[in-house]
Amino acid sequence: LCIFENSDDLWERIRQGYALADHNHKGVESDQAWYARHQAYLDRVVKRASPYLHLIVEAIEERDMPTEIALLPVVESAFQPFAYSHGRAAGLWQFIPGTGRRFALKQNWWYDGRRDVIQSTRAALDYLEYLHKKFKGDWLLALAAYNSGEGTVSKAIRKNRRRGKAIDFWSLKLPKETRGYVPKLLAISNVIANPEANSVVINQVANEPFLTTIDTEAQIDLDLAAELADVSLEDIYLYNPGFNRWATDPKGPHKLLVPVAKAESFKQRLVEYPLNERIKWARHKIKSGDNFGSIANRYRTTIGLLKKVNGIRGNTIRAGKMLTIPVARKKLSRYRLSAEQRQRAIQHRPRKGNKLEHVVQPSDTFWDLAQKYGVKVSQLAKWNGMAPRDPLFPGQKLIIWSKKPAQTSAINPARFKHPHLSDLNRRIAYTVRRGDSLASISQRFRVRLKDLLRWNKKVKSNNYLQPGQRLTLYVDVVRQSGSSSI
Repeated sequence: LCIFENSDDLWERIRQGYALADHNHKGVESDQAWYARHQAYLDRVVKRASPYLHLIVEAIEERDMPTEIALLPVVESAFQPFAYSHGRAAGLWQFIPGTGRRFALKQNWWYDGRRDVIQSTRAALDYLEYLHKKFKGDWLLALAAYNSGEGTVSKAIRKNRRRGKAIDFWSLKLPKETRGYVPKLLAISNVIANPEANSVVINQVANEPFLTTIDTEAQIDLDLAAELADVSLEDIYLYNPGFNRWATDPKGPHKLLVPVAKAESFKQRLVEYPLNERIKWARHKIKSGDNFGSIANRYRTTIGLLKKVNGIRGNTIRAGKMLTIPVARKKLSRYRLSAEQRQRAIQHRPRKGNKLEHVVQPSDTFWDLAQKYGVKVSQLAKWNGMAPRDPLFPGQKLIIWSKKPAQTSAINPARFKHPHLSDLNRRIAYTVRRGDSLASISQRFRVRLKDLLRWNKKVKSNNYLQPGQRLTLYVDVVRQSGSSSI
């Protein structure tokens, strides 16, 4: 492939690197016509793509790959960095968790490499190169396998070979989504190649780097990073969508993408902040009944980080001792693009129907709840910013829009609050299982032992629990995936 960098417009550079086959196949026509009719959609996609497109093109050119691949995020995510599909795919390149791990994309409570622009681009190109080699240099088959899996495409090829049929993309019997996937990429490529012929305007994107990587050396509060870089907090999240919380991952990556124009001043200001001052610290005096889970939940951090910061190896803590805890420098509601705040925004989006609040019980599943309230599993997941296969946790709050009224004490109208409940706590009824103890239940639900006893006055601290016995708990519903790791 030839690399052309002499144009001021990045789109021209992309056009010069086209190398995919079958741009003019009749199967591309309908998708091309759709793009041509939707100027506003193209404007939105181009605007979203602008910060990332140059670094993606450079990564593709370094591997001598067709530059149409730079447009694949249009098909995958419409260049929305926080895109999350019903199949648990995340980020610009829409990696599912398992494939992300296969290509070394770190995923934990603090950070999701599937949304990291640099890392997910690297992983996507690694995967596509692997598929290109596997399918003997056929890019269309490689792209089809990126969508539906290499096993699906290989099976279709074997089937055609047994029947003496052609094994090119257009001849294979593939899933409906995959049959439309490759034509969509060729169609948007055609529109970009010749906007005038398609009666659209493609706004120019400068053929120069917009973002650059800065090594922060340690964890940093994203609000502080935005202040030092002289950009908005929302922009810091948009440039670095891999970070889930109010700060970067304590274990790294200790890197941030910032605008090239702000990079030097950011580095100079960063030097003025010692590593231990890039995060705000709180002191917590351990009280009777506290455990690592309840403390981590309260301060919106992880058990692993609490232990590391305080040099603790086991699970035992003593009342009266002090813990040092990293905390956000501003109210958590200010971090609007953190994973927690994005989910809350989705849950509180106005929709049709009666808004109900369901507190997840130990046996609940998406399927059971959907059947109970007469809604689709996909709707229930979407209303809560989740995918149908995401796990549910006891005490987790779900929003349901249903024509059916509340049916049990676990369901409350969204505006009702029990006197014991804070904004993040909900009442649940727990059935004691064999082997349970007050201590194990308090640790599992991250509540203090003395609170558990206060909520269940008939239970004494020296009493044995009986299987089948019912307990009342008021549980913080903020989800914590990976809470045992830093």
